[in-house]
Amino acid sequence: MRILIVGGGYVGLYTALRLQRRLKQELQRGTAEIVVLSPDPYMTYQPFLPEAGAGSISPRHVVVPLRRVLDRCRVLVGEVTSIDHAARTATFTTLATGEEGAGEQTCAYDELVLAPGSVSRTLPVPGLAEHGIGFKTVEEAIGLRNHVIEQMDIASSTRDPAIRDAALTFVFVGGGYAGVEALAELEDMARYTARYYHNLKPADMKWILVEATGRILPEVGEEMGRYTVTELRRRNIDVRLETRLESCADRVAVLSDGARFRTRTVVWTAGVKPHPVLAATDLPRTERGRLRCTAELTVDGAAHAWGAGDAAAVPDVTAEEPGRECAPNAQHAVRQARVLGDNIARSLRGEPLQTYRHKYVGSVASLGLHKGVAHVYGRKLKGYPAWFMHRAYHLSRVPTFNRKARVLAEWTLAGLFKREIVSLGSLEHPRAEFELAAGGKFPQDPKGSS
Repeated sequence: MRILIVGGGYVGLYTALRLQRRLKQELQRGTAEIVVLSPDPYMTYQPFLPEAGAGSISPRHVVVPLRRVLDRCRVLVGEVTSIDHAARTATFTTLATGEEGAGEQTCAYDELVLAPGSVSRTLPVPGLAEHGIGFKTVEEAIGLRNHVIEQMDIASSTRDPAIRDAALTFVFVGGGYAGVEALAELEDMARYTARYYHNLKPADMKWILVEATGRILPEVGEEMGRYTVTELRRRNIDVRLETRLESCADRVAVLSDGARFRTRTVVWTAGVKPHPVLAATDLPRTERGRLRCTAELTVDGAAHAWGAGDAAAVPDVTAEEPGRECAPNAQHAVRQARVLGDNIARSLRGEPLQTYRHKYVGSVASLGLHKGVAHVYGRKLKGYPAWFMHRAYHLSRVPTFNRKARVLAEWTLAGLFKREIVSLGSLEHPRAEFELAAGGKFPQDPKGSS
């Protein structure tokens, strides 16, 4: 019996971990096999991306290597292109597919866990595809950090006021967790970095947050959302509510309120959408493209298929409003994965399935070093207590003791020493210098982010 888990994110990793424990005897006997098919050989703990971008955590400690943690699973690094659940087969490509010239591969399975997660939800905004920067992967987080410091280098070395102004203007679109935490952490980092430039001051930089609705951070409640707006504006961050980005063509951000900003940085964090692979399956989906699931985390109307996380529409049985679905966030994904792993084991043994129920614990958000907001168990916190709770909560949730110890050690050292202010943008094109030395043409944009 083969259990195929598509996706190595929260749901994929935690479900596989749960199954390793619940099916330990079957795995030892060889009567069961767990295959994890993921485009990356690691799971990214996304709540730590803003701190990785600000340099508080090393990038390698934000990710969890699947092969080390899932020692009783078979890990395949590849992209799923289609799934034929009627035939119980998944078609995928690997890094060697192009080299072999043999085309796509197929993997047969008995039980399917479809958890590919989500991707950035973009809109047809002119110039966004050419100039926009995402903030969903560790590569994007580190790339954005390098980019921000490079813009400060450009502003410090140019005599053209227009170039200087554009380099020091940073526009973030989206007032959810990703947008607010990324902006707050990077602004905090850039303000600290400015002290090492002889001709730059924090007041020279413009940080702009654009949100289409009338509030930010809805997860922490309306009161804490208003406090966050006040706190950001106190730091001279321009928060524009009920405003949309209409264009960023020619490196000019045009907003729906008529404002225009010359900028070299547009960070897009305005929501997510289900992974496109769901459209290449024969499984039922909702109008929004998410996998239609039951409260037991089975795919509705499809035997031997399971779903959870961002890509799944799971009924919220604790909601007062009928028909409400669980929000696509990490808190639900981790909890659903535990129930999902247990239910698969129960199903294989003929036992009744559990219903996914959750009790709202609360939400925490970081607004930079020693600053944050939290709404936990009905209590509202702000400032240092909220920031401390944010770190404590996520440290308890990051997988493996190895990662917990490394992150805690980095936080401790960061408190004793000064911040790192180095940009390593050349990592994105590591062969540029060698190609130039070998007689090649030096790339116009050797560091990739400017």
